[in-house]
Amino acid sequence: MRLGLFGGVLAVLLLVAAIVGYSTLFSVYQTRQALVVRLGQPVRVIAEPGLNVKIPFIDAVITIDKRILAVESPAQEVIASSQDNNKTGLDQAGERLVVDAFARYRITDPLRFYQTVGPAGASSQLSILLNSALRRVLGAATLSDAVRDRREELMAKMREQLDRDARPFGVEVVDVRIRRADLPEQNSQAVYQRMQTERQREAAEFRAQGSQKSQEIRAKADRDVTVLLAEANSRAEQVRGQGDSERNRIFADAYTRDPDFFAFYRSMQAYERSLQHGDTHLVLRPDTDFFRYFSDPSGKEPPERAPSAAAPGAQGSKPSAGK
Repeated sequence: MRLGLFGGVLAVLLLVAAIVGYSTLFSVYQTRQALVVRLGQPVRVIAEPGLNVKIPFIDAVITIDKRILAVESPAQEVIASSQDNNKTGLDQAGERLVVDAFARYRITDPLRFYQTVGPAGASSQLSILLNSALRRVLGAATLSDAVRDRREELMAKMREQLDRDARPFGVEVVDVRIRRADLPEQNSQAVYQRMQTERQREAAEFRAQGSQKSQEIRAKADRDVTVLLAEANSRAEQVRGQGDSERNRIFADAYTRDPDFFAFYRSMQAYERSLQHGDTHLVLRPDTDFFRYFSDPSGKEPPERAPSAAAPGAQGSKPSAGK
C-alpha cells in the first residue's frame, strides 16, 4: 500500500517537474528574436538563437521576426508638382498620378518596437508613414521625373524619409520601390490621344517630304532620260547619215567601175526582196524591164521588143508621108 502511494506521489512530482521544466525552457530560432515580458513589463531581449530559460508562470516570451518584412501601399492618386520643363509635351501643371509602392523593413530594436507599435499595429503604422513619404517626395517632383527621369532618385529620397520616420519605432527601412506610376484612366486617354495626334502630324510631314523628294527625283530622272534620248537620237542620226553617205559613196564607186555589174547586182537584190517566201504575187508583164535578166543573163533587151519600140515612130511618120 505504501509502495503504491509512493509511486503515485513520484509520478505527480515528475509530472509537475515536466510542466515546470517545459514552462522554464524555450528556444529562439535563427529567424526570430525574443522579448521576455514579466507581468507585462519587458525585462530581457534575446537576439541570438538557442535555448533559454525564464521564470515559469510569470514570464512570457514574445517572438519577433528579424527577417526583412514588407509593407504594401495601395494604389492612390498623388498630385505632381506644377514646375514643368515641358520637354516632351506630356507633363502638365498639377497632373494627377496613380502610384503603387511598397517598402522593405527590418526590426532592429524589439523592445522599442514592442513599446511603440507592437506586432499588430506595425503594418498599419508603416503604411501611413509610407503614404506620407510618398506624397511629400512626389509632390515636389514633376510627372516626367516620377515616370522616367529621376525615378531612382525619388525612391532613394522616399527610403531616407521613411527610415527617419520609422527609427523611433525600432524599425530600419531597407528599400522603397515604386511599383507603378501612371496617369489616371481619363487622363491617360487624353495623353494617348495627344501623342497619337502628334505622331500622325509627324507622319504626314514625313510623307509630304518623301513625296516632294520623290517628285524631285522623278523629275530629274525624266529630264536625264530626255537628255540621254536626245543625245542618243542625235548620235544615231549622225551615224546613220555617215552610213548612208558611205553607202552612197560605195554604190557610186561600184557604178563607175562596172555599170553593168552594178545593174545586175541591184536587180538580184530586188528579186530577193520581192520574191519572198509566201509573198510571190507580182502583177507585171513578162517582157517588162524588171525581168530582163530572166530571159538574158547579160540583161540585154530582147530583139522582139525593137519593132514594138519603133512602131510609134512608124505610125507617126505615115501622116507625114501622106503629106
